[in-house]
Amino acid sequence: MAEPKSLRRQRRQSSEKARGMGKFWLGLARAVFYPLTGALARTEVRGLENIPAEGPALLVLNHVSHLDPVFDAVTVHRAARVPRFLAKHTLWNVPVLKSVLVGVEQIPVYRGTADAQKSLREAHQALGRGKTIVIYPDGTITKDPDGWPMTPKVGVARLALAHDIPVIPAARWGTKDVYDHYKKRFRPFPRKTVKFAFGEPLDLSAYRGMEHDGHALREVTHLAMNRVRDLLGEIRGEEPPAEFYSSARKKRGDDGAA
Repeated sequence: MAEPKSLRRQRRQSSEKARGMGKFWLGLARAVFYPLTGALARTEVRGLENIPAEGPALLVLNHVSHLDPVFDAVTVHRAARVPRFLAKHTLWNVPVLKSVLVGVEQIPVYRGTADAQKSLREAHQALGRGKTIVIYPDGTITKDPDGWPMTPKVGVARLALAHDIPVIPAARWGTKDVYDHYKKRFRPFPRKTVKFAFGEPLDLSAYRGMEHDGHALREVTHLAMNRVRDLLGEIRGEEPPAEFYSSARKKRGDDGAA
């Protein structure tokens, strides 16, 4: 198993290259985020070689902190890939950040608007061009008090089934210890440890060539997130819950009563 720092060197010949101004913005992002993540936490990674060196790939992860995309981007970049995230469109309103996001081809998400499907179309196009997409099927930072995944959205299955590509489940834990959004708590000291586990590509052969109706989409979505949840349990050293967290179900009570 290659160490993250050496894997990029091993893949130097196949390393994904940015073009034009994208090369500048990618270099700037690397110059900022590599030392930033190193200062905030030690990073332990296993299974990084499961990310293919070339060609399209869909990475499916849990989401516990606003720091997740930063740590995820650096870790995926160590596999010689440039990750594309589906990020909240309001980030494009920040002047300098907008240039970085456009330069490294990130994908804005327009929730609750007429452009809501645009982000999914752009993700499909990116996969068609051989890019690496990182998706958080929770749709937002999990509201589960214990940090386990919420009921996932089927957008991940739409992407996975529309392309014959590697779908890599992965889990990350430790970023919430640095920054907890819901408690508005930032604790960089003492230095924390962020752990990653990248699983082997999912076997979706049973779903290839079949009609992708709502039932199939839900099955594939849960197949992916069940594996993410299992990996999260492994790196946490805990038994994951049997069901995904649902804030709606929580409001009704454990017995489902209104």
